[in-house]
Amino acid sequence: MSPSAIFAAVKEYHLVIDESPVNLTGKTVQRISVNGQFPAPLLEFEEGDDAVIHVKNNLKHQDSSIHWHGLLLPGLMDGVPGFNGFQGIKPKQEFTYRFKVRQHGTYWYHAHSKGQEQDGLYGALVIYPKAQTALPAHEKNEREYVVMLSDFHEQGSQQIQNNLKKSAEYYQNQRETLSDVWKQVKRDGLKATWSDRKMWNQMRMLKTDLSDVTGYTFLVNGKTPQQNWTGQFQPNEKVRLRFINASAMSFFDVRIPHLKMTVISADGQPVQPVEVDEFRIGTAETYDVVVEPTAAHYQIEAESIDRSGFAIGSLHNAAFPANTAMHLPASRPRALLTMEDMGHGQEHSNMQGSEHSSMQHTAANADQTSPAADAHSQHSQHHDAPASAPESQPVYGWANASTPVGHKALQYSDLKALTPQADTRPAQRELVIRLGGTMERYIWTINGKKFNEAEPLQVKFGERIRLKFINDSMMAHPMHLHGMFMQLENGQSSSMMPNKHTVVVPPGKTVTTLLTADELGEWAIHCHLLYHMSAGMMNKLIVAQVDDTIASAPTASPKSTVKLAAEQGENHAHH
Repeated sequence: MSPSAIFAAVKEYHLVIDESPVNLTGKTVQRISVNGQFPAPLLEFEEGDDAVIHVKNNLKHQDSSIHWHGLLLPGLMDGVPGFNGFQGIKPKQEFTYRFKVRQHGTYWYHAHSKGQEQDGLYGALVIYPKAQTALPAHEKNEREYVVMLSDFHEQGSQQIQNNLKKSAEYYQNQRETLSDVWKQVKRDGLKATWSDRKMWNQMRMLKTDLSDVTGYTFLVNGKTPQQNWTGQFQPNEKVRLRFINASAMSFFDVRIPHLKMTVISADGQPVQPVEVDEFRIGTAETYDVVVEPTAAHYQIEAESIDRSGFAIGSLHNAAFPANTAMHLPASRPRALLTMEDMGHGQEHSNMQGSEHSSMQHTAANADQTSPAADAHSQHSQHHDAPASAPESQPVYGWANASTPVGHKALQYSDLKALTPQADTRPAQRELVIRLGGTMERYIWTINGKKFNEAEPLQVKFGERIRLKFINDSMMAHPMHLHGMFMQLENGQSSSMMPNKHTVVVPPGKTVTTLLTADELGEWAIHCHLLYHMSAGMMNKLIVAQVDDTIASAPTASPKSTVKLAAEQGENHAHH
């Protein structure tokens, strides 16, 4: 046993899952609370700690669970019912999670049971570097805050799920009107408009389908824009903001007007500093930024991608009188999906206006140096996009955030690992993960199958794999892998590719990642849009020890040679 193991600190938490009344919008509803808090409390650890987390389920009629999102740990402790022998936590029962904290950074935790994540079972989890670890200069900050973004709905998760099953368009309150059609006729001509509309109707799709669910109130650290969460700073301080997208279904475009942000971490993993004016954050992603505020007051503005609202918070200079006023910004124009977003390529699009074409080229050609070139349109910067497009000129394309001219929006291709990757082997083989769905019946699939019909994906322990995510649908999917980090193929050299636990795969695009399968067990791989996952977009990735001599025999079945390590950590679990 190493000396550090002998002296590891035990960090213990007791969490009680229950129901509590919540009133954020003038209407009191019952939601899930943890230790009486909505959302759940912040958990803090130091790298090297032994985490011991006792979780009691006080819900009357529902099993529960907690997944530690982005953490490296034994399979049994990952907290997904039906994986690694974990069966969830029955009502009035308790489960103790025990694991060694092997990393540092910004992470979060949430339920992996039904829709409990939407209903309040989510919280931030921050792991600090070992006290003796020398931090890079850009990571030394006088002050820091978690900025957790989430989406609150007056309807419970089960009701939302039922409504989507009734009609995938149940929440589509932003569909185009007759006047939108008339404007298109004037702009593009009758023939082009008719052809365009006919194509969308055949696909039974709406161009406005950027989000499945509307009616959300967006929160910063559990507070509405009117409650205006505020973090104070002293003059001349550097402040680290740990952004977490803990929403169920929402993408956000994040900015702090008049304040540059330096991105220093993605998904909890350090990256080389990138200065930006804004960034898009997919569901379940995290980004750490450093800011150096000088003015008296700043507003953090996270606008939902469908432009239905903002999560708003503030940074306030403690040397000035308190400022509680919240200013509701003007919405940016909502982008309309295009045939390119549908994977049909630009030549199929009828909107060939010069502004539209140039914006699409910016997205599609962001970086052609990697197999995952398409991935970067997710964070594309559009210097040719006006700050607010005139009404006669709609904004096209999922990736177009209407970034003002001269402003820098983060792209995936900007992300470089801070320290070189340990494993730079090329992939030994490729796993194709096709993302699809049927909006009519609200079914979402991986490789054409819902989770309950799919065969698990199987890889050998230590194998180097390329995961190729092909999005055949018209919605973006933030794809999350449990238990391990993927290296995003984003045009960087293999040693500089950034680690990600969640990658956004834009509509009609392909994104590839490399994976060293170095954690034994059964690991969930799924879309992190809650209702996409629960409607089937999930699979099991099994990492197993395989006896090469048996495996090479032509008659060997992979299943017969698989030895799972689900039992690791089992001795530490107590129901």
